[in-house]
Amino acid sequence: MDRLIYTAMTGATAAAHRQAVLSNNLANASTNGFRAELSTYRAVPLRGDGSTTRVFALEATSGHLQTPGAAQNTGRSMDVMATRNAWFAVQSLDGVESYTRNGALEIAADGTLQTSTGLTVLSDGGAPITVPAGAELSIGADGSLGAKVRGQPINLIGRLKMVTPGADDPLKRGDDGLFRASSGDPLPSDTQARLQSGMLEGSNVNPIETMVGMIQTARQFEQQMRLLQTAESNDRSAGQLLSMQG
Repeated sequence: MDRLIYTAMTGATAAAHRQAVLSNNLANASTNGFRAELSTYRAVPLRGDGSTTRVFALEATSGHLQTPGAAQNTGRSMDVMATRNAWFAVQSLDGVESYTRNGALEIAADGTLQTSTGLTVLSDGGAPITVPAGAELSIGADGSLGAKVRGQPINLIGRLKMVTPGADDPLKRGDDGLFRASSGDPLPSDTQARLQSGMLEGSNVNPIETMVGMIQTARQFEQQMRLLQTAESNDRSAGQLLSMQG
């Protein structure tokens, strides 16, 4: 009896976790540069004497969907889209260098270059970028930043740090939605990385596919709950039979 309970209980928990992953993906279907989180089921045997026939059903995130999101033409000079597998370097709220595909840039009140979500954008030297007051910012295809103050020539103030992760040190998603190198160390700046100005990368989440997955997962959860109810009913019937024989 307990074998059925183990399987159904952990199966329901795994389905609930997958539903949370799918819900988060759907909520970010319109988030610039968002990468859909993937999830998989796996079976894990329960260790211990007399428990080798018991199996846990677990759900685990298996990374993210690498496919780029659709390109969106905005015409805004401070909207940039990284091409190929390049990523923009930003400073996360915990102060660690992280990476994003969100290229919607803005200039904060103190002149610091930030993303639309308020994260500080880093230069190829790993430092924040400060734009002179009243300057008009232009961004080259190689990430170079030119600031032009009225009546003065364009002044090069730095270059966006763009990185290209490799198979030896891939990116890993953090709980904050940003990505970091699996090694934990900052990735080197890629001088060959390129971007397109006036463009933004959309989310790579497929809303229809995600909604179908949510419906399927909800049905799986209901099935696991029915199995638990069946196990309870069987246990009650067995108890009644034993009491009659006693």
